[in-house]
Amino acid sequence: MKYSIPLLALALAAGCSAPEKKSADGYKQTLVFGPGEEAKITEAFLTLTDSSAVELKAGTYKFNNLSLVQLKHIKISGAGPDKTILDFSGQTQGGEGIRVAEVKGFTISGMTIRESKGDLIKVNKSEDVVFRDLHAIWEKADSTSGGYGIYPVLCNNVLVENCYAQGASDAGIYVGQSNKAIVRNSKAYKNVAGCEIENTTNAEVYDNEFYGNTAGFLVFDLPDLSQRGGQVKAYNNNIHDNNERNFAKSGSFGTTWGVGNAAPGCGVIIQATSNVEIYNNKIVNNNSAAIAMVSGFFVDAKAGEKINANYFPVSQNVSIHDNTIEMAAAFPEPVYHHHTGQILVGIEKALGKRIPPIVYDGISTNVITQEKKVNPDSICIRQTGDNLLVNADGMNIGKPNWKPSTDMQPFICK
Repeated sequence: MKYSIPLLALALAAGCSAPEKKSADGYKQTLVFGPGEEAKITEAFLTLTDSSAVELKAGTYKFNNLSLVQLKHIKISGAGPDKTILDFSGQTQGGEGIRVAEVKGFTISGMTIRESKGDLIKVNKSEDVVFRDLHAIWEKADSTSGGYGIYPVLCNNVLVENCYAQGASDAGIYVGQSNKAIVRNSKAYKNVAGCEIENTTNAEVYDNEFYGNTAGFLVFDLPDLSQRGGQVKAYNNNIHDNNERNFAKSGSFGTTWGVGNAAPGCGVIIQATSNVEIYNNKIVNNNSAAIAMVSGFFVDAKAGEKINANYFPVSQNVSIHDNTIEMAAAFPEPVYHHHTGQILVGIEKALGKRIPPIVYDGISTNVITQEKKVNPDSICIRQTGDNLLVNADGMNIGKPNWKPSTDMQPFICK
């Protein structure tokens, strides 16, 4: 058969590019790919223009990594988390599985990403970011796993919904140094931390399930970062059975701020952040502490030297109310082998009875101001039941005058 020159050119072009279909959702172009077209997909990511959608058909795709930089209005979608699989287990270069930077309007949905050496997906310095129906998985949950499953950082307007994260050696879902973030209807299982909100403002975390991790939900501020966090609400979550060993990477243990400090058996950890409300959650069978409130001084004696506009080491204006809280009669076995966990065991031994479910390190702004005010940081607790709280007298742990107290009266909401 003979081709005319125009027809031959069209045939060659069709063999080198993805099928394009009429776009919906206001995207100017939609590119469609199937398994076996990984090279084309990698090239498409590098050459995408603004207002583009990429659809990946059902099947398994193998990549080193994928990158998107400096774009607007981009959507990456699959046929569903159980159908479209992006496998990074064969990585020979790059850390993250998917790296997105400086994108205004980014959505990823309907797929599973798995087995990268570093973070599975990191979205940096971007706006209007949506993770939806996304599974981020390392099957083997140990220190060889990457740090973060779903990781937006330095972003504005973030939504994580209907997602699942498993096996991260730091956090399954991690929102860092961002503003206006929602995490909802998502699950995190078998990570060191299920979900973390770090140095982030105006965040809401609700209708999630965090279970089977070392610790379920963490909200905290760290020093030397770009902004101070706060205005965080966590409600209607099911945070349960977080009692597993801490398998963070070795560099995180013994360091001042590493997630290796999270004790096995903690449901919620609040550290060095302010204006936090924890309410209407089911916090059950986290058997070292249902809720732990600690200051930066608890992990760093020099935390006071790091105070600036973006960091204050003492949590203030923390409200804990109307949660269902239950703990078993004994610590989980991994806590006895963990440096912070051993402190919790020591507190229980000093009390001579089961440690209460709410553990407060007792380190207030009095340490900075040298005053003796009662509850100067407006810690407000409204929960029913007995033996609810211990003030661990954190500045005196290990000293002869150390005396943890279960007097909750100063912290009852007025």
